[in-house]
Amino acid sequence: MSSDVTLIDPLEGPIRGTTRVPGDKSISHRAVLFSAMAEGTSRLSGVLDSADVNASIEAVRALGAQVDLEKQADGSLEGTITGWGSEGPKQPDKPIDCANSGTTARLLMGVLAPWDIQVELTGDSSLKKRPMRRITAPLMKMGVRFEPAGQELLPITEIGTPKLRAINYEAPMASAQLKTAVLLAGVYAQGTTTVKEPAPSRNHTELMLPEYGVPTTASSQTASVKGPALMQASEVVVPGDPSSAAFLVCAAAIKPGSDLTIENVSLNTARTGFVRTLERMGADIDVVHTGQEGKEPNGTIHISYTPVLRGCEIPAQHIASLVDEVPILSLVAAHARGVTVFKEVGELRVKEADRLAATIEGLAQLGIDAWEEGNDLYIEGNPDLVVAPGLTFESYGDHRLAMTWAIAGLTSNVPVEVTRFGSVAVSYPNFLSTIQGLAR
Repeated sequence: MSSDVTLIDPLEGPIRGTTRVPGDKSISHRAVLFSAMAEGTSRLSGVLDSADVNASIEAVRALGAQVDLEKQADGSLEGTITGWGSEGPKQPDKPIDCANSGTTARLLMGVLAPWDIQVELTGDSSLKKRPMRRITAPLMKMGVRFEPAGQELLPITEIGTPKLRAINYEAPMASAQLKTAVLLAGVYAQGTTTVKEPAPSRNHTELMLPEYGVPTTASSQTASVKGPALMQASEVVVPGDPSSAAFLVCAAAIKPGSDLTIENVSLNTARTGFVRTLERMGADIDVVHTGQEGKEPNGTIHISYTPVLRGCEIPAQHIASLVDEVPILSLVAAHARGVTVFKEVGELRVKEADRLAATIEGLAQLGIDAWEEGNDLYIEGNPDLVVAPGLTFESYGDHRLAMTWAIAGLTSNVPVEVTRFGSVAVSYPNFLSTIQGLAR
């Protein structure tokens, strides 16, 4: 067997018990970046220790922030970040490598926008294929320059300006990364910067910026900041990542005898579209709010094996709240009766891999008819789905795909192989050991 292929054996039993998942990746990125921008020393806990978040940590270090985060017994990072505040970031002596993290690259563009420095942003081979013009276009309207001119992909050099213009921007797609980049630049612009979206996207930025002293207003599809504002140090407790939880939840839904509770997970409604989708499919799932950290609600998710699942349609306006979970929800749909339709999921084509094509390809190996019509994904389920022996699934180095195809094997009766399974380190380094531990 190639060293690039991992054998995934079926679980020894049903998925049962109570567990927690690593810290939310989106909130962890923002906690690191916002703290680096702020005046003073912020205290963080529950930060996800993953390849993506470490890219953000190394980036702000290179820009002059003092980062003192240490690994805790539960695997999270805790400690302090002292930001550059009104002095601004320093000129780095080499390009900033964002590795595989689109969030790092895109949000950094907003972070760097108001400062008189030139910074080259680059990344790995996958990140260099991901579109950046969605971020550079609005920032150029604010006065930022990028070289080479018209460059769509990394590497790209950003030339910031202390004379940023506030803008009202109509975003062409619902993207929390786009929205955040523009709002972070707007923190330092004179006046009110507003981003309007065609559908709601993750709202962590709008919830967190006021905690750092930035005047912010928000509704479901519009967010504004009033600048210039000096960000102040804050304290952030990062809840569990609902996107990571989704993989355990979906596995339990299709693994006979399973009964799983996940504690201390973010229940931000912009992130729990997968829960609502599973409810519509008839899954035995319950959510209980237990509190909140700052303005971020958290609580528990309980899921039991559901022998009869049914297909459903997920409308376009709900996709932003579950876009990262489409591959694993597609695997659940493969076990359901009838057709499941995900509307307007073209964004999946420009993730770490082309998740739309890869999902259809993987489902075909399972004997499931899946196809795309325009930007819609159709899946015709089979409640009697049986995984054939000898399958090898291609993850394309994408962590969400790697976990999805691993679950295809973990919940079946035969082992499967998954290529480049190590990519799960991007968001959930202990995924395999966690789910195996719950099945013993």
